[in-house]
Amino acid sequence: MEQLSLFDNQNLSVPLASRMRPDSLDEFAGQKHLVGPGCILRQLIEKDQLSSMIFWGPPGVGKTTLARIIAARTRAEYVNFSAVTSGIREIKEVMARAEQSRRSGVRTLVFIDEIHRFNKAQQDAFLPYVEKGSIILIGATTENPSFEINSALLSRCRVFVLKALEEEDLQELLERALRSPKGFGSQNVQITREQIRIIARFANGDARTALNTLEMAVLNGEPGPGTITVTKEDLLQCTSRRLLLYDKNGEEHYNLISALHKSMRNSDPDAAVYWLTRMLQGGEDPLYIARRLIRFASEDVGMADSRALQVAVAAYQACHFNGMPECDVNLTHAVVYLSMAPKSNALYTACEEAKKEVRQAPAEPVPLQIRNAPTSLMRELHYGEGYEYAHSTDEKLTSMKCLPDSLEGHIFYRPTDQGEETQIRKRLEEIKAWKEQQG
Repeated sequence: MEQLSLFDNQNLSVPLASRMRPDSLDEFAGQKHLVGPGCILRQLIEKDQLSSMIFWGPPGVGKTTLARIIAARTRAEYVNFSAVTSGIREIKEVMARAEQSRRSGVRTLVFIDEIHRFNKAQQDAFLPYVEKGSIILIGATTENPSFEINSALLSRCRVFVLKALEEEDLQELLERALRSPKGFGSQNVQITREQIRIIARFANGDARTALNTLEMAVLNGEPGPGTITVTKEDLLQCTSRRLLLYDKNGEEHYNLISALHKSMRNSDPDAAVYWLTRMLQGGEDPLYIARRLIRFASEDVGMADSRALQVAVAAYQACHFNGMPECDVNLTHAVVYLSMAPKSNALYTACEEAKKEVRQAPAEPVPLQIRNAPTSLMRELHYGEGYEYAHSTDEKLTSMKCLPDSLEGHIFYRPTDQGEETQIRKRLEEIKAWKEQQG
């Protein structure tokens, strides 16, 4: 927990991203849907009519900066919490001071960075003070608040979604840093607009990454008489590897696997390969992806092409044998095969319908004719009586009923007309027609 002044002197020993932190909404980059002229959050800030809120968005889009701007504009004391270092005792101490301030007519604005890291007890500690209005709570999170923030606390906060910055916003931010006295305005930095565009694209919507990359490029630039020149080689070293936003335990994990699954289902191999690569480059376990492909092979392809399951299992084995990075092409092989395979969800539908029936209906006894009878007692109880052995017939079929009486005639598996399942459907129709004739 830290009590901050918003007007500390900036100096060049401070990282560029901190020096360039805007002091007003007019300097704030991006989020025009929230803080543009006439937009709701800007009006709330300018009219000082704030209530507790949650800022949800990826790193480097201005969540902390926006909270600081709000603190500077509003007539309230400002307290900054870190969910990583603050405990229950510190929370209660600050809340007690906030309650005293409220009685004196002074509001307290509490900013919590990474609020999703607070456990339930810590989040609950804020709840009564938010309800009474003792504090204005602003929480920042990169995780979906629906999953990470207690419903009682979330219901008392407005959620504002901050988006990754557009490339144009980042270019404007970088150019401002080059002009501003707080940035490199006092130095003659030689950098082309194309190089600025490359940095903006590399930053992938993250203002902090953009400014850090610019700072690295300038500090490693070639000095000349009164100038610093950013060369192509310098910039290439600073942008050699993009760190993709990917939390293997967070929402983005599920977003990307959903994108991969739905791209394959939509028979779009290009999109599927792209999302696969995003996951692998973000550090995902290739065996996790391979397990999902095995599921997909039966859920979305099924009997339309039963080889799909073989390909998916083979990809899993290849990942196990090879590991990364060699297994990336094995996964690509499977992903493209599954994308191009004919699609049928008939197996998935049959499975789900059967589960629903099992959950809702009474547990039906196994019909006597298909029970095993290994003992004389079981035979005396008519176990196995009436069993018909299909292999003893020319058709390899019998008219024996295998479902319980209450489910007689119930259909779970409905083959489609996709791929090889067309032949399966034809065969099933022939079987049913034969059994009706026998009945």
